[in-house]
Amino acid sequence: MAIFSSIIFGVLRWKARHGLRDEESRAATSKSVAACKTPATADEAFAERARARRTGVRGETYAYWYLRRLGYVFVARNWSTSVMKGEIDMVGYDGETLAFVEVRTRTLRDELTALPELSVTLGKQQMLVRTAKLFMHERRVKAGPVRFDVVAIDNEIGRAPEVRLHKDAFSPEV
Repeated sequence: MAIFSSIIFGVLRWKARHGLRDEESRAATSKSVAACKTPATADEAFAERARARRTGVRGETYAYWYLRRLGYVFVARNWSTSVMKGEIDMVGYDGETLAFVEVRTRTLRDELTALPELSVTLGKQQMLVRTAKLFMHERRVKAGPVRFDVVAIDNEIGRAPEVRLHKDAFSPEV
């Protein structure tokens, strides 16, 4: 299975050699950055959110195959519950350890210089821990080693994405 994951990740990496955004998004981004910093109309704001969402989905897919190549075995993606607010991007096993993975993708521009992993705030960490406990309860996961990982993806337009994996990024006692 590791060979298959490596092949799929290789194809994704080759496809993303110019960034995770599609051609339409690249053209719209370059126009909007050149024209102004904020969208002028509600339609432009909606279009920008849709482009950001597509980039996020591509980042999650990229991270999924990156982690599969490293040996993760996933049991859930984009898991949420109707009981409370919150979503876990990926849940999988890294060996015997159950890993809850949060993926953060940022398209780098002059005005965005912060690292994507810094956007996992204390509030987000607490929400992830609560959601993870609910996941374990609903799925009847036996007690064992658990950790929270963060995958940060820097998406620079015109270049291949840069991935950073932070294993055990924060403690469940948050």
